[in-house]
Amino acid sequence: MTDGKGDRGDTAPADISSAAALHAPQRHPVPNLYPLPGAAPTGSPKQPDEFMAALLEGFGDDAVMEDSHGQDVVRLDSGRWLEFAQAAKQAGFDMCADITAVDWFRHRRERFELVANLLSTKHRRRLRVLIPLPADEPIIESVVSVWPGAGYAERETYDMYGVVFEDNPDMTRILMPDDWEGHPLRKDFSVGAVPVQFKGNPKAT
Repeated sequence: MTDGKGDRGDTAPADISSAAALHAPQRHPVPNLYPLPGAAPTGSPKQPDEFMAALLEGFGDDAVMEDSHGQDVVRLDSGRWLEFAQAAKQAGFDMCADITAVDWFRHRRERFELVANLLSTKHRRRLRVLIPLPADEPIIESVVSVWPGAGYAERETYDMYGVVFEDNPDMTRILMPDDWEGHPLRKDFSVGAVPVQFKGNPKAT
């Protein structure tokens, strides 16, 4: 006979951690993680198809093809960016959808990484280009001569990260005031604070 409450008192408590481990999706196995997030590139080497092989021809080891979550990625030497942009435009990448940067402060030897997202409306392809830049001189050639609209994205990247684009016709701030000091999206930029007075604060008037 039972009292209708079951035999919960005779069984051990549920092992919640074991249940979570059993049902949680194994998307990020612990052995594959680096000591610091982003401490090393996470893309997988990829054999370029005929289209990408033609684009990468002549760049040798300066351009390495990778796959990142199903998207084509090229890791490029900073000195070849303008040349690669011209080749990409000729191959059919008629749009530079975005240019931005990542600050890997204290995570990588080359602190900054330029990120350019290219789009080919003709071939219906996307390509992400990643270019490492040093902390002391984050300078790279502008691609305004290839994609005129890229000038605005270059200015924003300069404003937020301090990456300088040589030969950009208007290398000035675009978001922050002209007299602003520093670059807000750098990891070592001070967060700052604004004094706030509350109703219960005796200093409030």
